[in-house]
Amino acid sequence: MITTEFKLEFEVVDSEVGGKTTAVIVAAGSSARMGRDKQLLPLLGKPVLAHSIAAFEDSRVVDNIVVVTAEDSLLEVQKLIKSYGFQKVTDIVTGGETRAQSVKNGIAAIGLQSDIVLIHDGARPLVTSEITEAVKNAAELFGAAVPVVPVKDAVKEVDDSGHVVKTPERSRLFAAQTPQGFKLSTYREALEKVQKIEDFYDDSQLLEAAGFPVYTVKGSYENIKITVPGDLPIAEEILKNREKRSCE
Repeated sequence: MITTEFKLEFEVVDSEVGGKTTAVIVAAGSSARMGRDKQLLPLLGKPVLAHSIAAFEDSRVVDNIVVVTAEDSLLEVQKLIKSYGFQKVTDIVTGGETRAQSVKNGIAAIGLQSDIVLIHDGARPLVTSEITEAVKNAAELFGAAVPVVPVKDAVKEVDDSGHVVKTPERSRLFAAQTPQGFKLSTYREALEKVQKIEDFYDDSQLLEAAGFPVYTVKGSYENIKITVPGDLPIAEEILKNREKRSCE
């Protein structure tokens, strides 16, 4: 069983701050390292993207879902959503040339009734309700929140010639996951402040660049992103172990 064993500086408790919460699920990537569209690959008989959508469909803190997909996958994603009967999906929009642009397209589709946005990788199908709720509550309290896990290996900074520049202190390094949560007004203000977003590959980078603080909550080593073929059997094993634990 994979576990996460660390404590952050604060514990997020339930918040009673008003407004609706929208999840933006980004599934518009090229899947270059997978060799085919990873969002639609089967994971225990169900497409990866369907697992990801279901996590927010079943969440008590999410009111509606916007799915961002590639233009050539639009019809298939529409069929997937209809096939699985997802009721919270209110919009399906096409992505841009980069992840940051795809997220911006998803943000543009959110109505005025939402106060919080949770931005999630479509290829991260194992997110739990505990992570989603912790991120949402922290975003309400602090404006921006990201789930993280401690880095296990030594990390090297390497220059263009392949030489090690330095080894950062591992105790201060954490790997960021999704969903990442933001007050919608704060995220939109950051978009206005920072015009060049094309090179951002992490959603909280935008807030950092705009000078807003970003807080962290506890993620999970099980909340993996499907990136290369070897990730699929790992994800399947995690799901099987969860099913076993639920039956015990």
